[in-house]
Amino acid sequence: MSTPTAVVVGVGASRGLGGALCRRFARGGYHVLVAGRTAAKLAVVVSEITAAGGSAEAVVADATVEDDVGHLFDRAMAPGAGRAPADLVAFNAGNNQRIDFCELEAAQFEAFWRVGCYAGFLVGREAARRLVPLGRGTVLFTGASASLRGKPDFAHFAAAKAGLRAMAQSMARTYGPQGIHVAHVVIDGGINGERLRTFAPSMVERLGEEGLLDPDAIAETYWQLHGQPKSTWALEIDLRPFQEVF
Repeated sequence: MSTPTAVVVGVGASRGLGGALCRRFARGGYHVLVAGRTAAKLAVVVSEITAAGGSAEAVVADATVEDDVGHLFDRAMAPGAGRAPADLVAFNAGNNQRIDFCELEAAQFEAFWRVGCYAGFLVGREAARRLVPLGRGTVLFTGASASLRGKPDFAHFAAAKAGLRAMAQSMARTYGPQGIHVAHVVIDGGINGERLRTFAPSMVERLGEEGLLDPDAIAETYWQLHGQPKSTWALEIDLRPFQEVF
């Protein structure tokens, strides 16, 4: 029996959502293409998976570059002997920063849009092109509370995330009837990963472990979405710590 293949786009530090998704999919029996921009970080995630008995390989790719995304999916659909073409794709690329709207530069706005929305389009389009002929598959997009509302000083982030959410809705309505499950996950709160611990340690201290989202727990929800029966497919689910006000 062939080993199924998964693609995770937007993998950074091991202690982050991208790394957690890779490990969870590998534990589920998938060969995982670990895709991101930094080879050294990808290598850490791959080594963790293989050390635990799983199967993974690193693919250095910039999700905002069309050729990189195309080559990634070429690899995903021809993964090698004993492995089936990819039927599970997770888009997790993103960035965030508070910027005063009047000080926001056009180049900054475009950069956030390219990572948060345009890259999602490239990944979503390639996934649809490759999965529709198979008549099956799951495509998951990582959203944020900004997908639903624009807070002060986060217009650039909200614009990108809202666009990604709208695209996911359109894809779900288009490709659901063709056997492709498209879902959008709203992450409402801080993820207890390396990025937040490095750049916002005061926030981590203030909220504590129970006030942040555990990346491994988030990854478990993605895995559950992938396993949903066709009679109960979810388009959107929002996740937050029990202490989070919403």
